[in-house]
Amino acid sequence: MKSVYERVAIEAALQAGHFIRRSVGRVRHISYKDNSATNIVTDVDKRSEAMITRHLRRAFPGHAILAEETGRDKVRSPYVWIIDPLDGTSNFAHAFPFFCVSIGLEHNGRIVLGVVYDPNRNELFTAAAGKGARLNGKRIRVSGVRKLEKSFLATGFSYGKRRKGRNVRNFEALLTRTMAIRRAGSAALDLSYVACGRFDGFWELDLHPWDSAAGMLLVEEAGGAVSRFDGSTYSPHDKNILATNGTIHRQMSRILTG
Repeated sequence: MKSVYERVAIEAALQAGHFIRRSVGRVRHISYKDNSATNIVTDVDKRSEAMITRHLRRAFPGHAILAEETGRDKVRSPYVWIIDPLDGTSNFAHAFPFFCVSIGLEHNGRIVLGVVYDPNRNELFTAAAGKGARLNGKRIRVSGVRKLEKSFLATGFSYGKRRKGRNVRNFEALLTRTMAIRRAGSAALDLSYVACGRFDGFWELDLHPWDSAAGMLLVEEAGGAVSRFDGSTYSPHDKNILATNGTIHRQMSRILTG
């Protein structure tokens, strides 16, 4: 049985996701963050975030919210909703169908709920701490691939030039040791794909809490492993993440820290 937190988060994600899907090809305004020529935000990001936060505040007025476009509110609470209203904005702006809504719930510093909704495929990924991970209501598990050379991986690249260059080196180091690597442009969906076994592993630098809060719980509840590159405990407030099916985790960690 779904908790009230999960039910409300799913309602918010579906509502925003359906709005985003209807808005493909109808972006009216694009702006740029932090004087970047590549880190964009659209009017759809902002409207999606407003929908989600309004829905959550109506249900849980005492909870805090940390959202990509508006930041952390001033509410003091052990419960913090961590929201990416449109993960994969550049994809969305170009009608490339790999973007999603991501909603995580943090309680006393621990992620206890994750919801990721892909409106293009109508795929709803959900996880609750200690209760497993699901895709459209069916239990999911990470892959069983044991050898790095047979693995199918994903990564992403930071908007910062220095970190982007570092990850190019990581990409080169892993490309020759794996079956293939993809860079599709949505960390939340990449993590969801690790959780359901489509990818065997994922790594990225320079993420924000809203990029990974929901996805990290999906991977863990699906039987996978999530850490920093060096294998130490990961928090969505950390900047680098390694998420795998567990069996290739040490192999990837050695390369990423080598």
